[in-house]
Amino acid sequence: MPAVIEKSTLQFLKSLAKNNNRDWFNDNKDKYLASLENLTTFVDALLIEMNKHDQIENPNAKNVLMRIYRDTRFSKDKTPYKTYMGGGIDRATKKLRGGYYLHIEPGNSMACGGFYGPNPADLLRIRKDIELNYKEWEKLLKNKSLLNTYGQIQGETLASCPKGFSKDHPAIELLKLKQFYFQRNFTDAEVLDKNFLKTVNQTFKNVRPFFDYMSEVLTTDLNGESLVD
Repeated sequence: MPAVIEKSTLQFLKSLAKNNNRDWFNDNKDKYLASLENLTTFVDALLIEMNKHDQIENPNAKNVLMRIYRDTRFSKDKTPYKTYMGGGIDRATKKLRGGYYLHIEPGNSMACGGFYGPNPADLLRIRKDIELNYKEWEKLLKNKSLLNTYGQIQGETLASCPKGFSKDHPAIELLKLKQFYFQRNFTDAEVLDKNFLKTVNQTFKNVRPFFDYMSEVLTTDLNGESLVD
C-alpha cells in the first residue's frame, strides 16, 4: 500500500494554526509526533521514487523535513510554531542543479522545483544565458510538461532592468527575475488522495526539462567547456 498523508495530519496542522502556543502544543505533543511520523514515512517513500528518475542527495526524510519550531529572535511574529510541514530535496553532484520543495499546509499545500535563491555568480550566468539565448528560453518555457503541470515560471523580480543589461531586451521580464521556480498547488482533497505520492513524484519529474537546461547553463562556459569536476 502506498504511503499517504493522513487526515489527522492536516487536522493537527489546522488546530495548531488556531492554537499556536506552547501550552496547547505540549498538551498535543502526541498528535504532533504522529503527524511527524506520517510525513517521515511519506517523504521516505517519495525519495525512493525520485531516485528512480533523478539523483537525490538527501539520504532520508529526517534530512529533508524542517523543524516545526520557529526562530522568533528577529521576527515580529512571535508565534512559536510553523503551521506547515515539509522541506527541501536536493539533487546530488555538482553537475545536477536545481532543488525541490514539498510543503504540506491545510489550504496551501504545494510542490515546487527550481532556483529559489541563486547565488550572485549563478544569477549572472542565468541572465547572460537569457540575454544570448532568449529564443531557447521561450521554447523551454512552452514545454508541455512544464506548462501543463505548473503553468508559468515564478519568482521575485527587480523593479527595473538589472545592471549591465539592456532595458529594451525582448526578454526583459525574464532578466528581471531574481528567482526561477515552478509551483504547483494542491487542494486538501488532493493531498489526502491515495495516489498523492505518485502525483508529487510525477510533478517533480515534470520539472526536469528546466533542470536539464539549467544544469547545462550553470556547469559549462560560453564555449561549452565544463566548469565542474
